[in-house]
Amino acid sequence: MSDFADFRIKGRAALLAGRATHDRPMVEGARRWGAAAVLRPSGEVLDRLAALAGTIEAPGHWVHGRRTLHVTLRSLEPYRDRIPAGDPLRAVYRDALAEAAKDVRPARVRLAGVSPHPGGVLVCGHPQDDTLVRLWERFARAMASRGVRDLEHGRVRDRWYVSLVHFAGPLADPRRIVDWCDAHADVDLGLAELDTAEIVQFVLADASIHVKALEEAPLGQVSPAPPP
Repeated sequence: MSDFADFRIKGRAALLAGRATHDRPMVEGARRWGAAAVLRPSGEVLDRLAALAGTIEAPGHWVHGRRTLHVTLRSLEPYRDRIPAGDPLRAVYRDALAEAAKDVRPARVRLAGVSPHPGGVLVCGHPQDDTLVRLWERFARAMASRGVRDLEHGRVRDRWYVSLVHFAGPLADPRRIVDWCDAHADVDLGLAELDTAEIVQFVLADASIHVKALEEAPLGQVSPAPPP
């Protein structure tokens, strides 16, 4: 289980010591911002997340709008500018995600607490069931059975979160970011029910990140029990 208290302490220290990192605009083949499997919150929880993100003063950085806010399930590949409908890997992702999502209930995740980290600001996710872990494992197996590996490379995801900001350049005032995070360290945004897993592509436009949905697999479609 993830320790966000320690994560927050280390994130504060990194920013205040001038050890912030930042993203650059995507280029073909870059390791970051390639296609990913994600789950996006909705409803009142999303409203609160978007409202919170809108209060961050981070000019020049990628502050995420409501349709960009997401929980990453797995990072899939290096960045590609075009992933057309007939792309073979996209078809594998679609079929593997549908297999993984079958008979899996929606994930229930409490989104509470804000933390800085070297590359940005996030809201901490606290799963209330084992759906995210099960889905993460099942998706990996479904991909492997089709001869495809993603970018996780043996990584175990034990920290779930929604990013509010990714830094897009050097931080002019790291103390302001840290103070904002401290002021919202105990915020409780509520219980999110994540009922759809998606394969998405990230697009940089108008100085912000946008999410383009490629494929989706609804959760909660449990197969009926066989007749006695």
